[in-house]
Amino acid sequence: MATKIRLQRRGHKDYAFYPIVIADSRAPRDGKFIERIGSYNPNTNPATVSLNFERALYWLNVGAIPTETVRTILSHEGVLLMKHLQGGVKKGAFDEAEAQRRFEAWKQSKQKAVEADKTALANKQAEAEKARFAAEQAVNKAKAEAVAQKKAELAAAKAEAEAAAAAEAAPAEETTEAPAAE
Repeated sequence: MATKIRLQRRGHKDYAFYPIVIADSRAPRDGKFIERIGSYNPNTNPATVSLNFERALYWLNVGAIPTETVRTILSHEGVLLMKHLQGGVKKGAFDEAEAQRRFEAWKQSKQKAVEADKTALANKQAEAEKARFAAEQAVNKAKAEAVAQKKAELAAAKAEAEAAAAAEAAPAEETTEAPAAE
């Protein structure tokens, strides 16, 4: 029986997530599996991976073959590096302590890179929010100026209409007063 480490599809349309499972190579994608060793959620930014490191390493050591996508996930999580380092220990190139030290150094550099990416993403989002807010303020200011100008035009038109009405009323009063004065 050949075993594979692969993804199963779960979730619903436009929001899929994937359990990482150990399955017989003949089983269908979403069919029976031997063991679930983690999950992969590409819907988050950055994608979320939860993985049982020891079980993944165990299954790789007993001959399970990962699919290309799972191989990438295992590589990013360091499982393939640990398998490689364990191979070096078996060959006598270095001891277990050196392998563990190398793995920890890789893990720390990986965490620093992930944190740098997260802060860069957060800064980018903050800058986009500031730009959107500044654009919204500019639009609101332009609308306020247009409203103020329209109000001023209406006030000027109203004052002009009142002045015209007063001018018409004034000659009418003069004509009524003029015959009375004679």
